[in-house]
Amino acid sequence: METRSAKRKKYWLEGENGIDRISDLPDVVLHQILFHLPIKSIAQTSVLSKRWRSLWSSFPDLDFTSINPIGVASTNAPNTKSSIKNKRLLLCPHSFSVKRLDFISQVLAFRDKQSDLRILRFRAPLSFSRLNGLIRLAVRQNVQELDVEVATDDYFNFPRSVLTSESLRVFKLRSRYPGFRLLPPSVMRGGFQSLHTLSLSLVILYDQPTLSDLFTDSSFPRLKKLNLDACFGLKQLKVSCLALEEFTLENCFQLHGLDVSGAKLKTLQVASCFDAYCDKSWVKINAPSLRVMVWEYNAITENSSLENLVSAHEASIGFFVLNEDFSVTKLQSVSNLLSALSRLHTLTLEGQCVEVLSSRNYIANLMHPFDQLKSLELQTGFNKHNLPGLAYLFKCSPALHTLILKILNDYKIEQRKWNKDLWDMPSSEEQFWESQSQALKPLLNNLSVVKIHGFLECENEVSLAKFLLKHGKALQEITLFSGHCNYRDSLRRQKIRSQLMGFSRASSNAKIEFL
Repeated sequence: METRSAKRKKYWLEGENGIDRISDLPDVVLHQILFHLPIKSIAQTSVLSKRWRSLWSSFPDLDFTSINPIGVASTNAPNTKSSIKNKRLLLCPHSFSVKRLDFISQVLAFRDKQSDLRILRFRAPLSFSRLNGLIRLAVRQNVQELDVEVATDDYFNFPRSVLTSESLRVFKLRSRYPGFRLLPPSVMRGGFQSLHTLSLSLVILYDQPTLSDLFTDSSFPRLKKLNLDACFGLKQLKVSCLALEEFTLENCFQLHGLDVSGAKLKTLQVASCFDAYCDKSWVKINAPSLRVMVWEYNAITENSSLENLVSAHEASIGFFVLNEDFSVTKLQSVSNLLSALSRLHTLTLEGQCVEVLSSRNYIANLMHPFDQLKSLELQTGFNKHNLPGLAYLFKCSPALHTLILKILNDYKIEQRKWNKDLWDMPSSEEQFWESQSQALKPLLNNLSVVKIHGFLECENEVSLAKFLLKHGKALQEITLFSGHCNYRDSLRRQKIRSQLMGFSRASSNAKIEFL
C-alpha cells in the first residue's frame, strides 16, 4: 500500500496520466528550472529518484544565501518541534553556523567530481580555516563565480587558493567584521589571470597604504569590473587595467591620491572618499571611453586632473565640504573637475556644489560652459547666498532643455518668513534675477521644462518662478511640487498660486501645475 508521501512524489513526477515527462528533460533545462528554487528545496528533490539525485549532485549553481543569512532570524515561524529547534539554534549562533557550514561542506563534498561548479554563494560567521577550506573545495571543482560574505573573530588573510584558480571569473569577498588583509604585493600580482569581476569590502591596508602596482594590466589582464569598498588605511591607489569597463570606489576616507586610467573604462563611481584634512590630496583620471561618472560626497582634493573625457555623457557630482573650506586651490580643483565634463548631456549637482560655486573666490576660477547640456538637476538649499552659484550655472548651460531643482529641507524653515507683498514691490531676489536676464538669454531661449521639488511659495522660490515665466521664450511647462501645510499657510499658498497662474497667463504660454 502506497503511503501519502509516495503518492505525492509519484503525482509530482508523473501527473494525472502516470507519465514522467519532467525527468526526461535535458539536464541543462532541469538545472535552469531548479535554479529558481531555494537551495534546500533543490536538495529535497534528490529523494524523488536516482535521476533527480544525479541532477542534485551535478547542480552547478549553489546559492546558500537563502539559509538564514548573517544577522537574519526568522521570528514568524509556528511553534512546531522543528521551529522550536531552529529557535534554540538561533539563540546559539555558533551552533547554528556550524550546522549551516556542515551542510555547505557536505553539499560540496557530495557533488559529482566530473561536474564543474558554476556559482557558489554563501553568508556565514566562520573561522578563517573554515573559510579557506570551503574556498579550496570550490576551486577544486573549477568554480566560476564565488560570492562570499563572512564575519570572523579576528582579521584574516586574503584566501591564497583564489590566486591560482584558472576557472574563476567572478570573485566577491565582503567582511562584516573585523576585516581582512591582502597578501604581500609580490604574491597578489602572481594570480587573477582569468578574473573578470573583483569586489572587495572591508580591507585592512594599514601595512600596505599604497597600491600603485597591483591593479595593472599584467596582474588583471581580463578584469572588466572592479569594486573596492571600505579600504581602511589606503592612502594612494592606482588603477590601470586596460580591459576595465566599470570601477567603483567607496568609503575610503583616508585616501590622499587616486590615479585611474583605462581605454575601455565606461563607468566610474567614487563616493565618500578622500581625507578632508589632507592638504596634498589629488585625483587623476584619463578615460577616453567614459560615459557615466558618479562623484558624490567626496572631500574636495587640492588638485584635480581629468583628461580625455571626450565621451562623457552623464554625471552626478557632489562634495563634502569641511567647515566651508573654500580655499582658492580647492575651488580651482572643483573648476578643473567640472570643466573636464563640459561635453555632458545630463548633469546632477548635489552635496554643497551650488554653495561652492557661490563662493566669493570661485569667480576667479571660471569653468568651461556646458554647451551640450540638456538636463540639469540641482540639489541645494535655496537661499539668497546661493543665487550667484545658480545664476552662474544657468549661464554655463545655454542649451538646457530640462531644469530640476530639489530644495533641501535644512533651509526651508529660514525661508518661510515672508512679510512683504512680492507682487506690488519687487524683492531683492527679483531684482537680482532681472539683472541677469540679458546674460541668461541663451538659456531662456531653450529652456522648455522646469520642475521644482520642495516648493513652499517662499520668496526665493517665487522670485525664480516669476522670472522664468516672464522671460522663458521656449518654456512649455513648469511643475511645482510642494508639501503639506497648516490652514493658515494654505490660505497664503492659495493666494500665491492664483497670482502665479495669472502671471503665467499674462507673460507666458507655459503650462503651470502644482502637485
